[in-house]
Amino acid sequence: MASPAALLCLAVAFLAGAAMAADPYAFFDWDVSYITASPLGVPQKVIAINKQFPGPIVNVTTNYNVVVNVLNSLDEPLLITWDGIQHRKNCWQDGVLGTNCPIPPGWNWTYNFQVKDQIGSFFYFPPLSLQRAAGGFGGITVNNRAVISVPFDTPDGDIRLFIGDWYKKNHTDLRKMLDDGKELGMPDSVLMNGKGPYRYNDSLVPAGIEYETINVEPGKTYRFRVHNVGVSTSLNLRIQSHNMALVETEGAYTMKQNFTNLDIHVGQSYSFLVSMDQNASSDYYIVASARFVNESIWTRVTGVAILHYSNSKGKASGPLPDPPNDQYDKTFSMNQARSIRMNVSTGAARPNPQGSFHYGQINVSQVYKLRNEPPVTINGKKRTTLSGISYSPPATPLRMADLYDKKGVYTLDFPTMPSDGPPVIRSSVINSTYKNFLEIVFQNNDTKVQTYHIDGYAFWVAGMDYGEWSENSRGTYNKWDGVSRCTTQVFPGAWTAVLLSLDSPGFWNVRAENLDTWYLGQETYIRVLDPEGGYNVTESVEPDNVLYCGLLKEKQKAQKPHASTSSSPPAVKQNDYLLAVLVSLVALAVVR
Repeated sequence: MASPAALLCLAVAFLAGAAMAADPYAFFDWDVSYITASPLGVPQKVIAINKQFPGPIVNVTTNYNVVVNVLNSLDEPLLITWDGIQHRKNCWQDGVLGTNCPIPPGWNWTYNFQVKDQIGSFFYFPPLSLQRAAGGFGGITVNNRAVISVPFDTPDGDIRLFIGDWYKKNHTDLRKMLDDGKELGMPDSVLMNGKGPYRYNDSLVPAGIEYETINVEPGKTYRFRVHNVGVSTSLNLRIQSHNMALVETEGAYTMKQNFTNLDIHVGQSYSFLVSMDQNASSDYYIVASARFVNESIWTRVTGVAILHYSNSKGKASGPLPDPPNDQYDKTFSMNQARSIRMNVSTGAARPNPQGSFHYGQINVSQVYKLRNEPPVTINGKKRTTLSGISYSPPATPLRMADLYDKKGVYTLDFPTMPSDGPPVIRSSVINSTYKNFLEIVFQNNDTKVQTYHIDGYAFWVAGMDYGEWSENSRGTYNKWDGVSRCTTQVFPGAWTAVLLSLDSPGFWNVRAENLDTWYLGQETYIRVLDPEGGYNVTESVEPDNVLYCGLLKEKQKAQKPHASTSSSPPAVKQNDYLLAVLVSLVALAVVR
C-alpha cells in the first residue's frame, strides 16, 4: 500500500485538476465520541465530535462536494443525518435507517454528497436511539456563490446559536423511560451552544454554571443562524432591546421583517440580521424559553446567554424580556408563522427568481393526510402513530431491499387518508413516482405541538389552521409566496399543508422531529420510483463503501476497529480514507 504522504500528494494533484473542471471538494475528518461535560453543573456523558460540543461547523458554498469521514467511537451504532441538505438523487448519503446501515462501534464510514443548487442554514445530528438528546449536533452553512446576489447587505459577522431543551439524564436513561412506557417529563433547562443559563436568578440557576457570551462590536450587524436542536420543546427566542430581522429559513430567503421574538420549534432553523444599535449601558440577555406550557412550573426551562458589546458598561441584570403574552390567544404563534413569506424576487442558489417555480399552479398528483393521535398501546407497548401506523424500522435498509430484490422488508400500503381501524406496528411506506407533485397534510390531533421533517427535500408551506382539514381548506392556501423549508410546525388541534415536488428518486424519510414521538414510531418513508428505470441516470448508484446489514449482512467485510483519536487519524485509517476518497473522485470524474 502506498504511503500516506504519496496518497496525499496524489489526492492533491487529482483535486487540483478536478477543481478546474468540476465543483470543489471540502473534506472533514470526524471522531464521534463521549466526553464528560457539566452543562447544568452535573457531570454527564455528552456526544462530541473531535472533542467539540456542539460539533464543528460545515462551512461550504453552493455546489461543493462534501466528504465527511466519520469514526464511531461510541459504544453503540451511529449514523449522521444532514437536516435540510437536499441529497440530489442520492439517498445513500441521507444517514437514516431507511437508506443506511448504522456504523458499528469502532468502525468508520465516509459520507460523500453535493450541496447542489442550495444555500442556507442547516444542522446535522445523530438520528438513532435518542442520541441527539446527548449532543452530536453541529451546524451546516451553505454560502451563495459569488455570482449570485444576496438580498441584504453583507453582515459584519456570522454567529451560530444552538438552542434546545436538555435533561441531566443520559440519553440511554431517556430511551429506557420511553421503552418502559413513561413520559420524559419536564426538561431540566435549555442549553445555548451547549452551555447552561446565565445566572439571572439565584434561586433558579445554581452558581458556577458556564454560560454562553456572544461578543459584538457597536454599530455592526451580525447574522445569527439559530437552530432548535432540542428533544421536544418549542422555544421562543428574543434578544433584549434588539430587533431580529428574519431573512432566511432552511435554505430559502424570506421577505425581511422584524421580530422582537419568534417561536422556533424542534428541528427548525432561522437566520436573523441583528444590528448592534443600543447604547451598551450594560450587557443584554439572549433568551430562549419554553412555549405552550404552564410557565409558572416550567420557569427553569429557560436558556439565557449574554450579548456583550465591546464597550459595555456592566453586566446584564434585572428581569428577562417578557415572552409573548398569548395565554388566551392561541392564534398568535400561528399568525406569526403565517407571516413568514418567501422572497420571490431573489434567486437564492440560482439566477432565476424563486417565484418562477409557480408552485401554486402545478397539478397535484397525490394527496396524503397524515394524522397524529395521542400515544396508544400496541401489543403492550406505548407507541405513537401516523394515520394509525406506528413505524418499525426493518433490519435491512429499504433502499437496499429494493436494489437486491429482498421481499417482505416493507409494505407499500401507507394509506392516503387515515382510517378508524385499530393502530398497528408496520414498516409501511408511501408509494410515489419520480416527478409527482404531492400534497401532504399533517393533522395534529394530539395536545402538543409537533414538527415534521422530510429528508432530501424542501417543501412549500401552503397553509395551516385550527380544526380538521378538509378539501375546502385549500381555499385558504397561499399559492404564491409560501415559505420553502424542510421542517414545519403543526399546532395541537390544527393542520399544516405542504406541497412537494418529487425530483429525487430513492427513499426519503418523513418524521416527527420531536425525539420522543419519533422514537416511538411516528415516521414513514416516501418511495420515489423512476418508472423508466433511472438507476445511474436519475439516481446515484450504491456507493463503493456501503455498509451491509440485515438480510445482506453476509456481504459485509469485517472492518478492523480503530482506536479513538483526539487529533490526526492513524496511518492505516488515513491510507484507507484517502484511497476511498480517490476511488470516489475518479468514479465521479468518469461519470461526468
